Amino acid sequence: MSKSVACIIYNEGKILIAHRNPVGDMGGRWEFPGGKVDAGEDDAKTIVREMREEFSVEAFPGERITECTFFHKEKECFLTAYLVRVAHDGLKTPYVLTEHSEYKWVLPSEIPIDNFVDSDLKIYPAVVKFLEGLK
Repeated sequence: MSKSVACIIYNEGKILIAHRNPVGDMGGRWEFPGGKVDAGEDDAKTIVREMREEFSVEAFPGERITECTFFHKEKECFLTAYLVRVAHDGLKTPYVLTEHSEYKWVLPSEIPIDNFVDSDLKIYPAVVKFLEGLK
């Protein structure tokens, strides 16, 4: 079973989401940043690596929010979402993107209206509930 992490980057009431490049699996769809856990990595190392590779920003893994299983191409996958802080918000100094065409900060309520990846939509209700507890 493959394992992946979703980075829930929350700042001033908004969540960072990213638009995947138009090619490959789930191309052209919106998602929470994150990615697959490589062999020999734990979730925290994956978060740091993925945010460095895909956004060129330092990330600080935090609390586990939720997890789920889903199927992708008939293969069972496991996804864990974490609250993550980043060194900056990508507004004044833009992130350098390698796997995405753009990113934006949205209110949690705006997520379901975007063309969001199915696996992230599975964790979305638990993410919203967790973020409401932070207020």
